[in-house]
Amino acid sequence: MGYDAGFLGLELPLPASPTPVADVAALDYTHFSVILHRRRRLAELTAVCIDGSALVDVPRSDEWRLDPRVSPTEQAGPELYASNPLDRGHLVRRRDPVWGPDADEANLDTFTYPNAAPQVNAFNQSKELWVGLEDHVLSFADTSDLRVSVFTGPVFADDDQRYRGVQIPRRFWKIAAWSSAGSLACAAFLLDQGELLDALDLPSALPSDTPPDLGPFRTFQLAVSQLTTLTGLGFAQLEAADRFTPRPGLRVEDWSPLASPADIRL
Repeated sequence: MGYDAGFLGLELPLPASPTPVADVAALDYTHFSVILHRRRRLAELTAVCIDGSALVDVPRSDEWRLDPRVSPTEQAGPELYASNPLDRGHLVRRRDPVWGPDADEANLDTFTYPNAAPQVNAFNQSKELWVGLEDHVLSFADTSDLRVSVFTGPVFADDDQRYRGVQIPRRFWKIAAWSSAGSLACAAFLLDQGELLDALDLPSALPSDTPPDLGPFRTFQLAVSQLTTLTGLGFAQLEAADRFTPRPGLRVEDWSPLASPADIRL
């Protein structure tokens, strides 16, 4: 159960969290784990193991449920997503942990609220951008019969817009890691939903001093070290295995916009 640090044939532990232990809950599911930020009521990060040689096609569940291991006040539940353009976006994608004899259980596990994040519907459904990237990562594992570990989460900011008691993240990140000739390799990505969040008719406005948008749902490949700066999470081992080499410093111009899967550096 849960994320397996030795899944790739080498040791790859969860990224270190800067959040005090009392403010997080580590939740293990079938083939993936969620580190839930209790105060933000959303996952700080998720980690899933994908076995490309054993993927199984099972029907969707679509029956979201709260996780009884944590208080309902510490997880964003159905009330956040009712009667608005926000989707329950899977952080661990439904198809990724669905492999092996526990495939049915893994499918159901992905529909627990700690694995959901509020995403504007166009963001969550965009085949060309975030979902297209997720399809590419899964296809990479499937066609190569590879094992891949994928870490995903929001970029939490103090000035994220508060809606129905939950601050809505503007950006999401993803890191795919795999073994290449016995060595760790990885690639990191970032997507911004800020512009479409601004356009929603939600009760409170975003502060005027928020960071500039990257563009509506544009996806970028960037250095893992830049995600370390953005999130505060500890990615030291992944930084050393990164396939993307930017110019020094955290600058938007160092991020590589993705127009198609051919632009991804793996």
